[in-house]
Amino acid sequence: MIQVKVAKISYRPSDKNYYVILKEIRGDKYLSLNISHLEAQSIALILESVDTIRPMHHDLICNLLNNFDLLLKKICITEFKDGLFKSYLEIETQNNDIKKVEARPSDAIAIALRANSTILISKKMMLDDKIEHKNLIQYDSNDSRPKISIKKLKNNLKIAINDENYEIAAKIRDKIKKLES
Repeated sequence: MIQVKVAKISYRPSDKNYYVILKEIRGDKYLSLNISHLEAQSIALILESVDTIRPMHHDLICNLLNNFDLLLKKICITEFKDGLFKSYLEIETQNNDIKKVEARPSDAIAIALRANSTILISKKMMLDDKIEHKNLIQYDSNDSRPKISIKKLKNNLKIAINDENYEIAAKIRDKIKKLES
């Protein structure tokens, strides 16, 4: 397995899809996963350190893990099969047992970021020709977090308003005002 980090969230206007771009920790390879706008928003909020007034569903899962003394050790994105990425959460119980829980990669990534857990991808996937790899992404490898972009925040603001998530929209609006001043 290869450890990766979230390099950025990307929107491709040509196909109107969002992607999470994952970068090898000890390498230069990138991998993009197509994700829904809700998961894109959830991941972007944690990357941009935007607090929400109430917990979102990924926050809820992390709260449940914490309240039941469970530890998210890592998430593993294991394969690309029949056009879908497969992944699981690896959770350690109070008795030090390890449980694997299947999850969509986008949800697993959003939870891992909130829990500050390791994200792993199988070596086979990094070499798979059927998977879209990104090699020419502008990214500062000395910075572990992407730069906050006002353009990206404004896009997230539109998504929050369209989804009628007005609490989140207000937080994003405030973040934009702070960055523009």
